[in-house]
Amino acid sequence: MTTEVRVGGVGMTPFESETERSLTDLAATAAERALTDAGVDPAAVDALHLGNALAEALDEGAGLANALAAALGLDGASADRIENTSATGASAFHRGVETLRSGDADVALVVGAEKMSAGDTRTVTEAISRLVHRREYAQGLTLPSFGGLAAGAYLDRHDAPREALAAVAAKNHGNAVDNPVAQFRKSIDVDDALDSPVVAAPLRLYDCCPMSDGAAAVVLTRAAAADPTDATEPTDATNASDATDATNGTDGSDADRVAPRVAGIASATGTHAVAERPDPLSIESVRTAGERVFDRAGIAPDDVDVACIHDAFTVLELIELEELGFYETGTAWEATLDGDTALDGDLPVNPGGGLKARGHPLGATGLSQIVELVWQLRGDLPAGRRVDGAETAFAINVAGFGNNSVCTVLRA
Repeated sequence: MTTEVRVGGVGMTPFESETERSLTDLAATAAERALTDAGVDPAAVDALHLGNALAEALDEGAGLANALAAALGLDGASADRIENTSATGASAFHRGVETLRSGDADVALVVGAEKMSAGDTRTVTEAISRLVHRREYAQGLTLPSFGGLAAGAYLDRHDAPREALAAVAAKNHGNAVDNPVAQFRKSIDVDDALDSPVVAAPLRLYDCCPMSDGAAAVVLTRAAAADPTDATEPTDATNASDATDATNGTDGSDADRVAPRVAGIASATGTHAVAERPDPLSIESVRTAGERVFDRAGIAPDDVDVACIHDAFTVLELIELEELGFYETGTAWEATLDGDTALDGDLPVNPGGGLKARGHPLGATGLSQIVELVWQLRGDLPAGRRVDGAETAFAINVAGFGNNSVCTVLRA
């Protein structure tokens, strides 16, 4: 029988456009908050998995997992670093789950961190541009250009109005307004999105996620291990509502909360070169990983109460929702305009603001999705940020332009 893995604690730093803090300091802060939230002493951690994508490209050095272990005092714990471009955070989470399921550890600390401001805009843009296939990179194709091509094809094929993409941006920005860890806590409307500068037509500025600094962390435990929620109650620092130190903005009244379990996790690769895909709007890694995780969790898309979707570009939220089976092909845009994916809709999507507004520090994004969903499942969040009664949550973190996808199902 598969070992049950639970998320005993979570924590993160605010996502920002720029911070003076070091990458290790960001990671350690998120980790300490997760450990405090779980009531777990650092000495109890058996394994540390650190997700980071760009350290070498931005001249931030190597050996990051070892440096973090030392900063946290995790003497004797195993430690490694995971990299999977923009799906790095979810891949690190996957590694932590498998470590516990294998029996190699009883308590694992998984951290994702990125400091994209460590490089100038040109350096960071170059590093991200190299995430595509080398032949496509040589022809000058970038992730935003792929996003623009996909957006144009989606709108044409499904006779969708340009407002459909703008509605995704407006929704996610609205969700981030009351999220103290979001990079953009600014409400916008559809007209704002439509009037923003062109990035890769038809995509405009508000259709694209930002570059971000930040870190997120989770503590994973096996069912056989002591339940960390029976330990110390989280401190005020863990649940502060101030944007400088916030992790969730709760009132701290969560002593009896349940630690959500990992009902399923799965990953899959797809055709690396976008030009070689039979259909540019069909992202096979998303579809395959989704099918696998629903099978492993023993649920269907209709069972999901809240979802975090990888909206690096607004069009990706629509395409992924369809590839995952939440909506029929060509209908996610209608569902969005109808309010189905709003916080009070049938399927709330990206309640924390998504990559679009919460931010997208590559190594931390996948874990920030898990953190958001844990807060939702525990009922930690105040009214206006909370999906009431959520019991089943879904996340997808995507590498590159669908080259690799990681899906997770959590259940309360």
